[in-house]
Amino acid sequence: MARAKGPKYESAFRRRRENRTNFAKRLALVKSGLPRMVVRRGSTSLLVQFVKYSEKGDVVLAGVNSASLKKFKWAPRANVPTAYLTGLLAGLLAKKKGVKDFVLDMGLYAPVKNSIAFAAQKGALDSGLHSPHGEGLTEESRLTGAHIEGYAKSLGESEYKKMFSNYLKDGFKPKEFVSHFKASKEAILKEA
Repeated sequence: MARAKGPKYESAFRRRRENRTNFAKRLALVKSGLPRMVVRRGSTSLLVQFVKYSEKGDVVLAGVNSASLKKFKWAPRANVPTAYLTGLLAGLLAKKKGVKDFVLDMGLYAPVKNSIAFAAQKGALDSGLHSPHGEGLTEESRLTGAHIEGYAKSLGESEYKKMFSNYLKDGFKPKEFVSHFKASKEAILKEA
């Protein structure tokens, strides 16, 4: 890779300049020799992939977009319960491909308790995979969406319809969020 340089100046790699890749962190993850669980968030969806390093380029062993949760009667959004279910489904697919252990690749996201990345990791761990992780990084009530259900129940009817209009269009009742979550989780585990 050619980089602009001079006697007093050397530019960083393009992806580092664009603040898209931290190469030191990536190198440390690759040196582990384990597949990386890559969690990326879009504005409306999530992507969870299990990626193995190769000299010719990374190889995706298994990957799931949160939109694929629709077949399990889940209305996917870029939130913590969706991240858990996406991680669970990706973990089950990776397990079928022979993955047993992995490391979490959060990219440039900050490691924050109850974050989407940790929720996806918890889903993969619950699928039977192993990964180094800390305790107490996710709360069960956040994973199941109890906080969203509680908020939906606290709103008046007009505010409720306005705030959750997209969920309601999909035939999804936010006031029953936890029961929807449990039904979708059971459907995912049955398929595996």
